[in-house]
Amino acid sequence: MDDISVLIPWLALNRIPELGPVSQRMLLEKAGGMQSLFSLSPAVLHTLLAHEQATLWLDYREGRSDSALRQHAMRDLEKSLEAGAVIVHAEDQDYPALLAQTHSAPTLLYVRGEVGNLHLPQLALVGSRNASAGGLDLAKEFSMALAMHGLAITSGLALGIDGAAHRGAIHAGGKTIAVIATGIDETYPRRHTKLADDIIASGGTVITEFAPQSPPAAQNFPRRNRIISGLSLGTLVIEAGLQSGSLITARYANEQGREVFALPGSVRSVFHRGCHALIRQGAKLVETTQDIVDELAGLLAFKQRECEVINTLGNKTASLSEEAVRLFRLIDHAPVTLDALINRCQLPVDVIAAALMDLEMEGVVVQQHGFYTRL
Repeated sequence: MDDISVLIPWLALNRIPELGPVSQRMLLEKAGGMQSLFSLSPAVLHTLLAHEQATLWLDYREGRSDSALRQHAMRDLEKSLEAGAVIVHAEDQDYPALLAQTHSAPTLLYVRGEVGNLHLPQLALVGSRNASAGGLDLAKEFSMALAMHGLAITSGLALGIDGAAHRGAIHAGGKTIAVIATGIDETYPRRHTKLADDIIASGGTVITEFAPQSPPAAQNFPRRNRIISGLSLGTLVIEAGLQSGSLITARYANEQGREVFALPGSVRSVFHRGCHALIRQGAKLVETTQDIVDELAGLLAFKQRECEVINTLGNKTASLSEEAVRLFRLIDHAPVTLDALINRCQLPVDVIAAALMDLEMEGVVVQQHGFYTRL
């Protein structure tokens, strides 16, 4: 998490009209990062943005007091602080690495509760809002058991299966993460206000990409679903009709290269037709939590090792620890060149070189023939 002066530009960027997460990331990539976005000439900026968008950014960048983006950014910051939230941006070491790997990852996250939970190995557990009593029981049971296996349970704070999933994790003394489709200062549905508070009180996390005071608009829910799956190693669907929003989450998980699990049910039940459709499409049929744990065993070990290393790096007092952590999250077991890391990390070459040396000395990254890999 950065100080307020660093956050304002990100809040302003997020308020440029008709510039969604994918376009924001493309702009940052072409510019060479947020800092470089302040030094681009107006002529270059107009080649990267529509005329109105570029004009708004230039007004903000020049410090004009009547800048619409500055006013929006200051208001979003004020409302976030009032809600007790912190803000994590795409270049922040606290930004979750798995989510960052997805195509349409948001450039900003508003977070209440424990930010560190975003780096835990997570399983998304979703399903019908109008779940049966049996489905609710299963969701709670699976959530409890998976939480006790060390998985954080991620869901959407909706009625039905989502709520049961969150409660199961809390009951087991585990961690749960609620991804919401409103501003961080809103709770939807209203009847889950206490559940959201319970999640925070139990050491969990509530997050959103939407600016404060954003209402629960219909188009926000599919966007929320891509974050649920994007944070998670896999998605488990328990009870879903053929039109269920849970199938959208499963589709995103599949597109993001994550595992999809589905709990089967009676062929006569409309509550299970969505799950059966997923199984026909290749989702893994689940009968017990062990089916999931066995499938994710390798990924779980990998993520747990990553968390241990990140904690170690985060506890260092050296000035390069933040850069080292950011780089570590961008390096996996597939060899990557220094040029590729410069592209991904958008830091000066000398800073990256020093951070890489730091990681090598920690024994978590190795360099061979010009390629860097995790150990």
